[in-house]
Amino acid sequence: MIRTLLAGCALLPAAALAAPFAYVPNEKSGTVSVIDTATDTVVRTLPGGARPRGIASDGKRLFISEAPSDGLVIVDISAEEPTRHIRLGESPEGVSVSADRKRVAVAVEESNSVVVLDAATGRKLADIRVRGKNPEHAVFSPDGRWLLVSAEDAEQVDLVDVKARRQVAQIPVGARPRGIGFTPDGSRAYVACELVSTVYAIDMGKRKVIATIKAGTFSNGVAVAPDGQRVYVSNGKDGTVSVIRTADNQVEATLPVGKRPWNMALTPDGRKLYVANGRSNSVSVIDTERLTTISEIPVGELPWGVVVQP
Repeated sequence: MIRTLLAGCALLPAAALAAPFAYVPNEKSGTVSVIDTATDTVVRTLPGGARPRGIASDGKRLFISEAPSDGLVIVDISAEEPTRHIRLGESPEGVSVSADRKRVAVAVEESNSVVVLDAATGRKLADIRVRGKNPEHAVFSPDGRWLLVSAEDAEQVDLVDVKARRQVAQIPVGARPRGIGFTPDGSRAYVACELVSTVYAIDMGKRKVIATIKAGTFSNGVAVAPDGQRVYVSNGKDGTVSVIRTADNQVEATLPVGKRPWNMALTPDGRKLYVANGRSNSVSVIDTERLTTISEIPVGELPWGVVVQP
């Protein structure tokens, strides 16, 4: 299966890999679309195994959760080849990488746990049980001290102490928390709760909600601008993205995208937002300076998310 993941990828010129790319796992078609963020075109479609879902990158590697094999595929970007397949547990989903690029976290649904790995070696460091059922995302705080974990069957986010390797708190939010994003200084987290179509701003020092922001219907994905001034939230039923100002936690704009927008990612400079549209089989591109949707890029079937190579 590992060999299959990037079969034929040697045809992609090594020089091209120096440019910023957005990688999009397409769950139904079993592919990964590679988008050149300079031209907003798909420059390569890679085999992605069966049902690739979560994806993250430390700049050197891609980490892709692959549902039927219950594992994580690690791909060396510069060498254009996979290096490992690691079994995690049944139904792995969201993947994140710590800001120092040393650790990877994967939410594993059926075991109600988060697996933490060494990014460089793939070695398992911890398998941490959480209280939320069917965890979907496990996201590192900017300092790497904490993981916030959302779960489909929950009305809270679970707080994990990474060093202690255990859950230490629960923070109540709305029903079915999905996407999570931190402000750059780590003082706040934003959590989109799908069934109440609301975003919760959390004071991480006090471990409590300080604002509730009504977004579009079935809010789910979250991306935070690199300067911390805006939070972007995808709204699955509306086919929109809400733009929230962090200064006053108000919705500044609502932008149209494709059908069932899901997980998203920003370019490192924050100027473009890439939104995976699950039912449009596309990725919408938002110009964050003009707050305008500027492109819709066809990809594979049922795109699950996006990562932009840092």
